[in-house]
Amino acid sequence: MRKIAFSGFAWDKANLSKCQEHGVSSAEVEHVLSHAATLIVPDLKNSRSEPRYIAIGATAAGRFAFVVFTPRQTGTRILLRPISARYMHRKEIRKYEQEIARLQNR
Repeated sequence: MRKIAFSGFAWDKANLSKCQEHGVSSAEVEHVLSHAATLIVPDLKNSRSEPRYIAIGATAAGRFAFVVFTPRQTGTRILLRPISARYMHRKEIRKYEQEIARLQNR
């Protein structure tokens, strides 16, 4: 599990619409990215031009979401720029819950 220190989010029309096309709101994305129980792992497969990460966690309403994002340095601040987001399927949720339990029992 990885934690990334950041001071805000970098939203624009493109990434906002990309996340919302799957029904996930910006507030839900921000909650997943800032919640303590979110699992964050590097997205090595898609990190060609910039570092990308996958965040898996629950929204404030308890719905599980999969969020892809990249950290962006702006002066002295690090902003998280969401790239895409979608709700997770039951099978993915079970895997996430098993991984969180495994990490907590270490």
